[in-house]
Amino acid sequence: MYKINTTTNSIEKLEERLFGDLSFRERDHLQEWIAKNPESLNEELLIIQKEFSGFDDTNERLDLLALDKDGNLVIIENKLDDSGRDVVWQALKYTSYCSTLITKQIIKIYQEYLDANSSSEDARISIMNFLQIEDESELFLNTKDQRIVFVANHYRKEVTSTVLWLLDHDIQVQCFRATPYSRDEQLFLQIEQIIPVPETKELMVSISEKKKESKKSDVVKDSEARLVRFWSQFKQSFSDSGHDYLDRISIRPRYYIGFGKGGAMFNFVIGRTGYRVELYFVNDENKTSFDAMYKHKDKIEDSIGTGLIWQRLDNKKASRIKIEISGDDWGDFYREDWSERFNWYIGTFDKFYGVVFPVWEKVQKNLK
Repeated sequence: MYKINTTTNSIEKLEERLFGDLSFRERDHLQEWIAKNPESLNEELLIIQKEFSGFDDTNERLDLLALDKDGNLVIIENKLDDSGRDVVWQALKYTSYCSTLITKQIIKIYQEYLDANSSSEDARISIMNFLQIEDESELFLNTKDQRIVFVANHYRKEVTSTVLWLLDHDIQVQCFRATPYSRDEQLFLQIEQIIPVPETKELMVSISEKKKESKKSDVVKDSEARLVRFWSQFKQSFSDSGHDYLDRISIRPRYYIGFGKGGAMFNFVIGRTGYRVELYFVNDENKTSFDAMYKHKDKIEDSIGTGLIWQRLDNKKASRIKIEISGDDWGDFYREDWSERFNWYIGTFDKFYGVVFPVWEKVQKNLK
């Protein structure tokens, strides 16, 4: 890895280090860094517990427990300079323990974590906001297989061999290499996914989904497969139109796809009544972000030239600004002629993002 020196227009090699040589510890350092910055694992995760030990008849503790954007549990195991031989077996045990957790238990676990960290947040509301669920009746957690994430500087052959075997048998496992670097007094950390290779992850997800299809009801299979096809085709159309915002976003069978900018998400959504493009403020309990943007309402609407819908959502932690079109304007979603929808999404996004993002960028600076 190199550091770019713009003054001399050159690059300066960073020295690869070991965590042990720098006196970093697994629990006090690497675990804390990931807990505070879960996006370092290349996706949005909600950390719901650290050093979780709520297993019956055992005192074992898993490092970090998280939720992904589909409401699945993610077991994160951290090692430093050496993964050790038994990390996979250890994680599989923890995962089996977590497989029985139901929604109310997960909410309770997260509430205990929030309380322990002197947070006044309500766990149920926080999870709903993270998953972008507005109706509590739709909150179902841990309904699919759990995921395992390993983070270490070096992986032994027996570990990587086992992980690859698990992947081939449809167990969701990821390995990240965490490497510290130094130059003079400065320290740097690189976290990169090495298994599966990120470029092949989407393909593996598609293959995995096909394997699971035979086990699902016909209705669920059709709905999820259709959503994957819809967003896969849209992602390609979006890229063909000159946009790379979704290039690193994995396709999931859900009703939205989007990318983060600051503390908000620009989303494309299939809603209950139609389709929308939105700026979604995920954690805006005090409505600070929404109110700051609302001050520029007239300017934004004059520039866009079409009516925006401003939803402060006072009874929720989130808020949004959106442009929406009725689903009836396109007829049956199951017709699979989606080009008109894609054209609307892309055209609306160009107009919406071009006006809203520059304002949001300035607002963020003033909020800091």
